[in-house]
Amino acid sequence: MITTEYVPGSPCWLDLGARDVRAAAAFYGAVLGWDYEPMGESEDFEGGLFKKDGKIVAGLGKLTEEGARPAWMLYYSVVDADATTQAVQQAGGAVRVAPMDLDDWGRMAQYSDPLGGQFAVWQPGTNKGLELVDQPGSLSWTELLTTDAAGAREFYGALFDWQFSDMPLPGDAGAYTLITPSGLSEDRMHGGLMQLRKEDLALTGGRPYWHPVFAVGDCDAAVAEVVESGGSVRMGPEDMEGVGRLAVCLDPANADFVLLTPSET
Repeated sequence: MITTEYVPGSPCWLDLGARDVRAAAAFYGAVLGWDYEPMGESEDFEGGLFKKDGKIVAGLGKLTEEGARPAWMLYYSVVDADATTQAVQQAGGAVRVAPMDLDDWGRMAQYSDPLGGQFAVWQPGTNKGLELVDQPGSLSWTELLTTDAAGAREFYGALFDWQFSDMPLPGDAGAYTLITPSGLSEDRMHGGLMQLRKEDLALTGGRPYWHPVFAVGDCDAAVAEVVESGGSVRMGPEDMEGVGRLAVCLDPANADFVLLTPSET
């Protein structure tokens, strides 16, 4: 499970790059019950924070990069963003955004893995990360879809020292790799990665990508709100044994995410 007791290698932040910030704020407000607060004194909807019950659950900013698709960016906690940047380059990844300070909040950087999967890191300052996780309307899991699971394990394992374990998929469909921060027990498992064919990654033209999983109290009701609010459903809702009821969705700008009502334990 994801917690707010952030350790190196654990997911600690996410933000959405959107062409239309106002529309994105309205969509996620309807689907996940989020409130949007613009940063600073401006009301121009250029960027700000999503909150749930007064606690920060995500960031939102205007996407200005030419050719980039609207998408969620997942951040992992690190002790030293500059050292991580060197490690990314040594392991065959690329630097998309060099380490930079965000006032006294912390230091961030964004990268691509060797096959182009995009992710980011956060070196905490006064801001350690999200204030609400693993509750309805908040981040509960992170997932990488890739054409090379073995290569992903090697790259991210070297970078974050993650622990991996494999769970067989139904119908001899291979394995789903589970991810746990270094040195922690499996109850702190925070994500997974799965190998797919290039043609199954049409959303990015075959390039691997990370996406967030948001917990919801009622997956079917949340999916209905996705459709009502102009989004679409790529898979589900369907039950997965031992996991819960989930659906893979797209917002109106085709940013992907997953909704999950966890199984009762």
